[in-house]
Amino acid sequence: MVYHFKTRRSKDGFWAECIELEGCRTQANSREVLERNAKEALDLYLNEADDSRILFAAPRRRLAGRNIFAVAVDPKIAFAQALRQTRIRRGLSQKQAARMLGMKNLYSYQRLESPRKANPALLTLARVKEVFPEISLDHVV
Repeated sequence: MVYHFKTRRSKDGFWAECIELEGCRTQANSREVLERNAKEALDLYLNEADDSRILFAAPRRRLAGRNIFAVAVDPKIAFAQALRQTRIRRGLSQKQAARMLGMKNLYSYQRLESPRKANPALLTLARVKEVFPEISLDHVV
């Protein structure tokens, strides 16, 4: 999952804002530090509370320009967001999604939606893809 930032120069250095996510911004004294800060800002922005119902805008496929650079989302955050947003779009509760995935308890499912705890096994990823085919695992990693 890759989002795009537009860079601007100011008298104090550089600042950048995410094109797809309003309010996701950062600044730095150099372009190199700005790009590192953008990654951190993006991951923090997307790392919502477990009970959040916010649906973030999807990243655009490709954006190019002189002052635009791409930033990849941490795969754990990308997976947790993709799963949570798909579940919410379908109008499902976490309990319903857990049942659809054949999980024995709700906690196992909740771990998948938590970027700090998500670490799905290959079999779990295969089951997620089967139940939620609209989630592109290529998009996540």
